[in-house]
Amino acid sequence: MRLLLATLLALTAPRLVSAGAQSYEVDPGASQMLIHVGKSGLFKFAGHEHEVLAPVDAGSVTADVEEPGRSTVTLSFKAAALKVTGRGESADDAAQVQQTMQGPKALDVERFPEIRFASKTVAGKPSAPAHYELTVVGDLTLHGTTREVRFPLRAELSGDNLTATGQTTLRQSDFGIEPISVAGVVKVKDELRLEFQITAHRKDSAAP
Repeated sequence: MRLLLATLLALTAPRLVSAGAQSYEVDPGASQMLIHVGKSGLFKFAGHEHEVLAPVDAGSVTADVEEPGRSTVTLSFKAAALKVTGRGESADDAAQVQQTMQGPKALDVERFPEIRFASKTVAGKPSAPAHYELTVVGDLTLHGTTREVRFPLRAELSGDNLTATGQTTLRQSDFGIEPISVAGVVKVKDELRLEFQITAHRKDSAAP
């Protein structure tokens, strides 16, 4: 009898440990990152700040509400899909910025077509029922360079859906990208501000 009980416990223990984990697939149509590109330099008032939309290409989330540290996040973006929104600037200016952004002086999308993020640690706690304040640390691969980045975010679980929002900053120079300058007096800031919204649906359910 003892042997039978031990066997049953051994078989069910892994299921009990992972009972709080759920797998989600990121919905590209409902997920995106907005990148704010500022200006610096002596004549930073000349020209426009830029806003770039980065649609999510694919991603997955494993969310463990009982032990957030077991959660994981992966995201990928197509570099060529990043698009200057043109908000606050002329169509001609936006087109020129778009061309420069995709070219060899910036993203160099032909050589580095994909941007990827893979989490290494997730930490946090509930802030309300089904709401969580989390910090995700992971590796971001951009422009062929991988660096560790930190994303504070708020996550919400609602039925079969997971939504995460947050913002962070990163420096272009950390990824081997030199901020573009014009005549040395007007240039793009090294630091970029990122705002993101990620929506994912549980894999064993149909998206709404």
